[in-house]
Amino acid sequence: MDDLDALARQQLDEARTSAHGRSARLFLRDGPLRQTVIALVAGTELDEHNAPPAASLQVLHGRVRLTGAGGGRELAVGQVADPRERHGLLAVEDSAVLLTAVTEIAAGARPTAAAGAVRD
Repeated sequence: MDDLDALARQQLDEARTSAHGRSARLFLRDGPLRQTVIALVAGTELDEHNAPPAASLQVLHGRVRLTGAGGGRELAVGQVADPRERHGLLAVEDSAVLLTAVTEIAAGARPTAAAGAVRD
C-alpha cells in the first residue's frame, strides 16, 4: 500500500475495534530499515520500551505523548520526534503515528538528530 493516509485510517479503524485499543502494520522492511504505522485510541498507551539504534516518530493523526525519564513531550499532527532513550507512548486522542526504525547500525557509525526533530 503506498497511500500512507489510507493506511493510517485503516489502522485507526482496526484499533477502535480491538480489545486492546491499538493496531499496527509493518509495511516496509528493507534490511535493517522498518516502517510501521501504529494506531492507538485515546487513553491507550504502549509501555516503556528501549529505542532502536536510530528512529523517528511522526504523528499522522491525533496527538500523542512520549513518556519516559524526561517527563513527557506532547506531539501533534506533522510533528516528528527522534526518541533515543527508553520511552513509552500515550494517545492523548485517537492517533496514528509512523515509526521509522533502523534495527542495526554499522560499527563506528552514529546516527545524528534530523534537523528540526523534537528531541525527547
